[in-house]
Amino acid sequence: MNNKLVPIFALAGLVLAASPIQAESLVSGSADAGKAKALTCTACHGPEGNSSSPLWPNIAGQNAPYIQAQLMAFKDGSRKDPLMSSQAMLLSAEDMADLAAYFESLPAAAQSVADASLVARGEALYRGGDKENGASACLACHGPTGRGNPAAKYPALNGQHAAYTTKQLQAYSDGSRETDGKTRIMRDIAARLDKDDIAAIASYVQGLK
Repeated sequence: MNNKLVPIFALAGLVLAASPIQAESLVSGSADAGKAKALTCTACHGPEGNSSSPLWPNIAGQNAPYIQAQLMAFKDGSRKDPLMSSQAMLLSAEDMADLAAYFESLPAAAQSVADASLVARGEALYRGGDKENGASACLACHGPTGRGNPAAKYPALNGQHAAYTTKQLQAYSDGSRETDGKTRIMRDIAARLDKDDIAAIASYVQGLK
């Protein structure tokens, strides 16, 4: 790790990713009720919340406030996806809280590895940003090991599929994803990253432990 790199602001609010189980959830849902409601979710996200497809996110161990916020965004249209939007439309507020609590309670997937050829660049961007183009560091919001910040609804990123993270950064960059709200933090940062930067960051967080 290069400790001389100084984090600036941070990548905030990427996509659903794996994190440690929370000792006490910040969402007042029932994990038991969520388990009973999660059958449809497992078709894409896997029976234990870990997707076999790199284009669909791992959500086991993800913090409940972030999961809940994303489900609400899919339902109200502020985040769009053909599959998720149609599913979220069927959910009540209680359903969302229960599902969020359930997936948060599951053990996160075993970490994958990063592409060794991309680690140096990915680590530099994640930990220190890029002073030349003004791209801010990721760790101030997502943490040095990518575990996120439940209270702020910042997702965990560690162990997330690189292909999924790449897709979300590109969506923020082109403005097709707007779940960073009025702050535009993610859109402003992602727009400063070229495709090689995005690939490096996505690979690096996939290998974070």
